[in-house]
Amino acid sequence: MRALDGRHIAGPLTKLLIFAAVTLAMTAVLAQTLGSLSFTAGTTYKALFSDVTGLLPGDDVRIAGVAVGRVDGIRLVTSGPSMVAEVRFRVDDQVPLARSVLAKVRYRNLVGQRYVALTEGAGGGEPLREGDTIPLNQTSPALDLTVLFNGFQPLFSALSPSDINQLSYEIIQVFQGEAGTVTSLVHHTASLTATLADRDQAIARIISNLNAVLTTVDEHDAELDQTVRQLQAFLSGLSGDRAALSSAIVSIGALSTAASSLLNDARPSIAADLDLLTRLSSNLNANSATIANTLDNLGPRLKAISSTMATGSWVNFYACELTGPIKVDRSADKQCTG
Repeated sequence: MRALDGRHIAGPLTKLLIFAAVTLAMTAVLAQTLGSLSFTAGTTYKALFSDVTGLLPGDDVRIAGVAVGRVDGIRLVTSGPSMVAEVRFRVDDQVPLARSVLAKVRYRNLVGQRYVALTEGAGGGEPLREGDTIPLNQTSPALDLTVLFNGFQPLFSALSPSDINQLSYEIIQVFQGEAGTVTSLVHHTASLTATLADRDQAIARIISNLNAVLTTVDEHDAELDQTVRQLQAFLSGLSGDRAALSSAIVSIGALSTAASSLLNDARPSIAADLDLLTRLSSNLNANSATIANTLDNLGPRLKAISSTMATGSWVNFYACELTGPIKVDRSADKQCTG
């Protein structure tokens, strides 16, 4: 085999190295985007929350909607008589925080991702130093979506899935304090009202049909009342006879046990009888021709026999000829001659 020349592999090797470098760079950018990674050390702070359900290490820390850091870790700590969540997060060194800063856990999207939103509190105050903790009275947990969306359930039933997603996200933003989406929320609410107005004929038909059903029920209220009374009497009778019913059920159980025992005892005999019956059937089947011939000749023979009893309750036989050997006893001759 001829050795490879270095010039032949230089081109493909260069392309491979370029491809690997571009892939690594794009992977790093993607990891930074998805995981909120930061290549700077930043300043580490802590914050106490009563509830951080859904918040994970690596989630964003934002100020005015701009990512300025990330969450590094979450643990449980004791604060007074109760347990609270301590969130350790990192913020870019170029973003100073005051002691009056407010921290809130907000929804990033409907998938359930959260982030920590930092806002300036009243009064400013001294700057936070690395490792300082934002107290519990300056933090707010995430909005409870279950309670929120249960209140809007009647509205969602008349919207398409895409409209539900958009409206839900805007409702979350409104209740999280992002008032800029109120206009869009009102627009979607107006769209919902228009959708209900477009379906007013269908709603009217449903109400008319329901009214007809209720009218029919009202016309037969006496029969319905009688049926309910009879059902109540039937159930009362069953309740009064529950002791007898219970005893009957117990007796049926005992009968079933006895029948099972009887079948178990008779099973060997039945099996033997079935075996003999199988053998008899096999013999009859094997001699079917003989049986058929016998049955064919049985009629004339029975007719001939019945004619011998025609004159009374006896049988007359006429022997036209008797044939047989005669044995002579010689011992009597000897006695006579003696």
